[in-house]
Amino acid sequence: MSGNQVRLQAIEQITNRAPKEVAQTEPLNQIWAMDVFNLAKMEEAVSKNAFKAIKKTVKTGEALDNATADIIAAAMKDWALAKGAKFFSHVFYPMTNITAEKHDAFILTNSDGNAINEFTGSLLIKGEPDGSSFPNGSLRMTNAARGYTAWDPTSPAYIQQTANGATLMIPSVFMSWTGEALDKKIPLLRSNSAMNEAAQKVLKLMGEKEVAALDSSCGPEQEYFLIDENFANARPDLLLAGRTLFGAAPAKGQQFDDHYFGAIPARVQVFMQDFEDKLYKLGIPAKTHHNEVAPGQFEIAPYYGAANVGADQQQLLMTMMKQTAKEHGFLCLLHEKPFAGVNGSGKHVNWSVGNSTQGNLLDPGKTPHSNLQFLLFCGAVIRGVHKYGPLLRAVIASAGNDHRLGANEAPPAILSVYLGDQLEKVFEDIKAGKLTGSTDGGEMDLGLSQILNFDRDPGDRNRTSPFAFTGNRFEFRAVGSEQSVSGPLVAMNTMLADSLNWIAEKLEAALKTQDQTAAVITVLKELMELHGNAVFGGDGYSSEWHKAAVEERGLQNIPTTADALPAFKSKEVIELFTKTGVLTAVELESRYEVYAEQYNLAIEVEAKLVVDIAKTKIYPAAITYVSELTLASASTLDLGIELDSRIAKQIAEHINGLLASIAKLETEIAKHDFVDTEAHMRHSADIICPLMGEAREHADALELLVADELWPLPKYSEMLFIK
Repeated sequence: MSGNQVRLQAIEQITNRAPKEVAQTEPLNQIWAMDVFNLAKMEEAVSKNAFKAIKKTVKTGEALDNATADIIAAAMKDWALAKGAKFFSHVFYPMTNITAEKHDAFILTNSDGNAINEFTGSLLIKGEPDGSSFPNGSLRMTNAARGYTAWDPTSPAYIQQTANGATLMIPSVFMSWTGEALDKKIPLLRSNSAMNEAAQKVLKLMGEKEVAALDSSCGPEQEYFLIDENFANARPDLLLAGRTLFGAAPAKGQQFDDHYFGAIPARVQVFMQDFEDKLYKLGIPAKTHHNEVAPGQFEIAPYYGAANVGADQQQLLMTMMKQTAKEHGFLCLLHEKPFAGVNGSGKHVNWSVGNSTQGNLLDPGKTPHSNLQFLLFCGAVIRGVHKYGPLLRAVIASAGNDHRLGANEAPPAILSVYLGDQLEKVFEDIKAGKLTGSTDGGEMDLGLSQILNFDRDPGDRNRTSPFAFTGNRFEFRAVGSEQSVSGPLVAMNTMLADSLNWIAEKLEAALKTQDQTAAVITVLKELMELHGNAVFGGDGYSSEWHKAAVEERGLQNIPTTADALPAFKSKEVIELFTKTGVLTAVELESRYEVYAEQYNLAIEVEAKLVVDIAKTKIYPAAITYVSELTLASASTLDLGIELDSRIAKQIAEHINGLLASIAKLETEIAKHDFVDTEAHMRHSADIICPLMGEAREHADALELLVADELWPLPKYSEMLFIK
């Protein structure tokens, strides 16, 4: 079957698809967390002493003794077997954005040759996958391959249900035999510990006597595209690269703003219902779903929770989303920019810190100017973003996110903080050495008796800011949709810990000669003088801001991953992670190498696909059409009709341009003699990517010239609009 026939058949299969029946859903209170071995289920299954010990571990991170681990393991096994599980798995998160799992059976044989179920504390606590086969930045080699997984009791185990059975999944950390972190969970746990230690110092200096352990919270908003699998199967670029490497803009895209918050397509609604019921069974609090801005794009937003558990749940959500989409005949695209010319997909990470005694420390309350603890913690964030902006850019760097940042509601690659009018004035006053008060948002009165008045928020929202305050938390809007939230959380927690340590040192000195309010103003005044340039409330897309940010404020514009990742090697970032105990210099270096390799590999795969698709699909379609036009022109001359030859000439020009571009691209792909990793990234960013863009220009022009029935690839107008 020729390429164009595959495309046309895909359209026919989709338009004639029988609607999937809507599953009958059970009440939320009956399915909520039914497949999670949480504290409530532990309390029913173990002794009071064992439950008291595990609860303390979950709440405070205190060590668990081996005897209690055996009791928990036995109860976990019995619960899992009752749910139909025959296997268990330590699920972990290597230095990719994927989830890894190794399954083992609950089985041993005894001396009589009979099979018995066994699961001890030692099996629960430790597993042993291969440490060298995952990206590790040369921390583990084939001749030194041992790696360990270890149970994280602060994140609950759960049952993964599939058509082929049930498996007990145990959230775990992943480390090398020599003790280095090979995953994203260990640094996240360390960063939370460092933040807690620093925050305790500040709160106690502020006179707090009872201070519970602090935790960071995470509420990620996940954007994604759904494309029918028939279209996806006819697009090698979607299957292998996750994005379209070719595709002309359709006559109608998102310019009418008619998709955003519009009626959800019936087939997508069925998928969402099925998907969210599965999330509820796993204790993932899916709160919001809706159409996003681009056609074919949607969003799901869970309620916020503890950062470590939230990061684990986010990984599980992405896995379940892809699996459920496949069951409904969709391909779920999590790439940051799968379609050119329309909005890309982000993962806005809502982040805050707090505890059970002081509450949310990023909640300003009604009078933020008098909430000294809030001002100190908010000031710590401002300092962190200013001082470690390049690090924040590095942890959201990827080949996909490079295409997204800077337009269509995605923030620019310049890291700044948006506070809103109310808070920006408060911090401007502090910088001037005073603290006079703050204004609220006033009342919203539309003059319509049937519409109740309500309090307006004290600050507007700024969709162009990469790091925005949104009422009681900060929203890191620059995180990519395909990325793990752990990296950004590690950076935010660690920079906050560093800033709180700085504040604690300054505050302790100021309190020796000043009262508390005066001391806080003194410290924050110095902080704003040093770091206030990071605060910006205007249009982050404007050329004026880009110029002023760099030339007047000293901020960095970091457009590509090749520009961003070297931040991991900077002296300042190495010092940040080593002094807080979050990452060693060796662990940090390994992350740089892994992320750089992932970037180069992603670009290489895309470049090879560009060459392959151009040669085997686009060129044959274009040359066939030119041949048909030539024959048609010759035959019509006999009838006295002269055809316009301009179309044939345009096609010929673009065919030649396409062939020249891919010839250059093939030459550049073959180069591998780079002096170091950074040089390789520069080659990918500065040479390979522009050549792919050049080839695309010619291919997309051909799509608009070649007869529709000959074009081999499903088009944007089909993939985005036919559901």
